[in-house]
Amino acid sequence: MNCREKILSEDYMSILLDYVPEEADQEDESFCYQQVDGTLGIYYLDRSAVLPLSPVNYLYRYLPQLFCLGAFPAAGSRTFRTEPLEGSGILAQQRPPLELTGRRVVMAFIDTGISYENPVFRYSDGSSRILAIWDQTDQSGQSPEGFLYGTEYVREQIDRALELEDPHSLVPEKDEIGHGTAVASVAAGSRLEEGSLFTGAAPDCEIVAVKLRPAKQYLRDYYRIADKEPAYSTDDILLAVKYVQQFVIPLYRPIVICLGLGTSFGSHSGVSLFSEYLQRIARSVSQAVVIGGGNEGNTAGHFRGRLTENQQQVELRVGEGVTGFTAELWGSKPSVFRLAVRSPGGEQLPEVEFGLGSTVEYTFVYEKTRIQITDTANERNTGDQLMLIRFTAPSPGVWTFLIRGARVFPESIFDIWLAPQQFRSGELFFLVPDPDVTLTVPSYTTDAVTVTFYNSENGSFYYRSGRGFGRTGEIKPDLAAPGVEISTVNGPYSGSSMAAALTAGACAQLMQWCVAENNYSRISGRGIQTFLSRGAREQTQEEYPSRRWGYGQLDMRRTFDEIAGNYPE
Repeated sequence: MNCREKILSEDYMSILLDYVPEEADQEDESFCYQQVDGTLGIYYLDRSAVLPLSPVNYLYRYLPQLFCLGAFPAAGSRTFRTEPLEGSGILAQQRPPLELTGRRVVMAFIDTGISYENPVFRYSDGSSRILAIWDQTDQSGQSPEGFLYGTEYVREQIDRALELEDPHSLVPEKDEIGHGTAVASVAAGSRLEEGSLFTGAAPDCEIVAVKLRPAKQYLRDYYRIADKEPAYSTDDILLAVKYVQQFVIPLYRPIVICLGLGTSFGSHSGVSLFSEYLQRIARSVSQAVVIGGGNEGNTAGHFRGRLTENQQQVELRVGEGVTGFTAELWGSKPSVFRLAVRSPGGEQLPEVEFGLGSTVEYTFVYEKTRIQITDTANERNTGDQLMLIRFTAPSPGVWTFLIRGARVFPESIFDIWLAPQQFRSGELFFLVPDPDVTLTVPSYTTDAVTVTFYNSENGSFYYRSGRGFGRTGEIKPDLAAPGVEISTVNGPYSGSSMAAALTAGACAQLMQWCVAENNYSRISGRGIQTFLSRGAREQTQEEYPSRRWGYGQLDMRRTFDEIAGNYPE
């Protein structure tokens, strides 16, 4: 079995590493290694020859996570609406005198694919604006250089395909779900009928698209993901980010990476192998990363409590038909907590004493529910205590987590997160949730541009949008952008991915002015983030910066007024 077969096989699991294993250079049938960046890499291991997936066996830092999509089809007219582009000041900067349309800027979309044959991704002469597509799901052709799976299609091939009656006979890539196409059209769609029929935020940029392969079933089972819900693994996303890096030409052709995926799991503090990699990119010249903050604000999937020596009750409603679920419980260091669990019928799993890292399993006698609790006393990324709680066949009703501090310090807190709502197999929510700290990971990446979303029709913050700050006080989000009933080539969509797409287009405008037009050529993602934050419209009724709005609403007119020194009153 070669490396491609191992990467694709359900018999092999992936582990992230921040060091190069000694055996990576040796021939061995039981594993395969793919480098991402420096010492960051992915190890593919024969599941039958190694320990099961677990934060005790491999460290939480090394486990791949599963990411969900950040937007959904919305009700509303399919007629093209310009209000979100106008309200963000994007259309104003497309016009003279600046004429910022993304020329000589590359925008990268790591998502469900792209409908490359659509006119919104073509020039007026019919040729493609897409530089390349890496279809990770297609194993029929040549993989990109330095990568071990999938098929790459470059612009020459795409242009030849567009001349055929059936383009997919030559370039078979399709976006069956439509999310990636919707995001790319909002950020980078061409002007159709002089912009009256459709236009994206950066209609003249060039495009790179990665179609992510679906996560393997063993990972879906591990995280108890709802059947058929699209899910994508960290390892494939990491390699996708690496792939798009080859299209940047520092100080000449910049790149903006748009990420419309996220997960509720993780430390919510910007420290993970994925976030650290994105951080290195965001600090590099001519590169920016834009991340949608997710749609978890009103899903009742987060609980926050104050850790005390007295036992606290955290109630969780589980509906009929929930086949299983996973929760993560994080406590702030140097505090230590203990956990007990009570079933809807009153049967109680006694408080368990954990060592430095251990797992207990318990099957309730009357409920027929099985619980596995893995405790990490000193989680590698943060030094905090982490408990991973996995339920199998939970009985419907109200389950209760009983939490007390075994060692408590002032301001000790604990947080519990459920999986994103799309990943839950039925009704599942905390009875007393906390809507804050609900931005999805990797939104807390420091120098990435993190975006929440609002309704541009009435200016109100949208109830589904994720909210900040970070678990340990990190200031995120950076700003808010329109994200409700946004016109896409697939009809109206709502969600954080739409806000990220508009903001990515705004970043492409800035990159054109700064880099392509040589006005501030050494700018990085951090500088882009600063320009956008300075120009954002503050929400005076909120704290500043705000957990909902960050530094305010995206406004490219004010951003360039700030650059020009025309400070608004």
